[in-house]
Amino acid sequence: MSATLVAVLLCLAAAVTYAAAAVAQERLARRAVARSAASLLGNGAWWWSAGLNAAAALLHAAALRYGPLTLVQPLGALTLVAAVPLGAHGAGRKVVATEWRGTLATVAGLGLLLLPASGPAPDETLTLAEALAVSAATAAVIVLLTVRTDTRSGLRHATASGLASAAASALTQTVAVAGGRGGALLSLRVVSVALLVVVFAVGGMLLSQRAYRGGLGAPLAVVNLTNPLAAAAIGMVLLGERIQGGALGVLLAAAGALAAARGVLLLTRTPQQTTAAASPAAGSPAAPMAGVAA
Repeated sequence: MSATLVAVLLCLAAAVTYAAAAVAQERLARRAVARSAASLLGNGAWWWSAGLNAAAALLHAAALRYGPLTLVQPLGALTLVAAVPLGAHGAGRKVVATEWRGTLATVAGLGLLLLPASGPAPDETLTLAEALAVSAATAAVIVLLTVRTDTRSGLRHATASGLASAAASALTQTVAVAGGRGGALLSLRVVSVALLVVVFAVGGMLLSQRAYRGGLGAPLAVVNLTNPLAAAAIGMVLLGERIQGGALGVLLAAAGALAAARGVLLLTRTPQQTTAAASPAAGSPAAPMAGVAA
């Protein structure tokens, strides 16, 4: 089995798991239990969603061991594709035509992206200085995005979450690749970068929890657009990753990106917010495996 195929399969598993976690987080964000850190930490459903996030993160980390950032990160948009039917099921409604069109456009776009993004298993990693620079720059932008609170703070928190996730992925790839080499697992660089991964992964989850207070569709779409763009920039600038196939590869990647973006935007036009709010289940405690952690 090729490294690319392994990476894609792991990404699919991670996307479904992340989607279940996102649906659970969105349900919690609509209730008073999500208004403070103390109430979240004392809620079993939140720990269930945190466990799903952790499992998805492990699958994602494994995918980064076999595929480059330019391949793995765009596949994160499948999280939104999976979240649509899961969210609809939890809200007690059917998936509407616009959502199906968005799903098809997203999958078709990702299919086009897979061809030029496919490449050998990653070998380049971030140096400790590069990892610290990426971390500092990402943290600074996150602070700027989240320092204000207004009507658009949800989308800004979603953007910040996407940036945190992109940084965590780039750092995770360094840990996965460098740590897999003999004697490097406990090196200062790998241990330091691993700690940064934890900080950004947890920060990204908390930022997305805050963003989901206004609904799931638009914030999750913003996360899934910001994440691959930022990660691709890191991969191309610092890790030497390139689009395969020359001019044709760039054309395919551009067409795929446009189709996937169109699909993601269609998926934001969902009645999930109003339906979930009106559903009797929306006010009841979220239970594991009820609508997949709905």
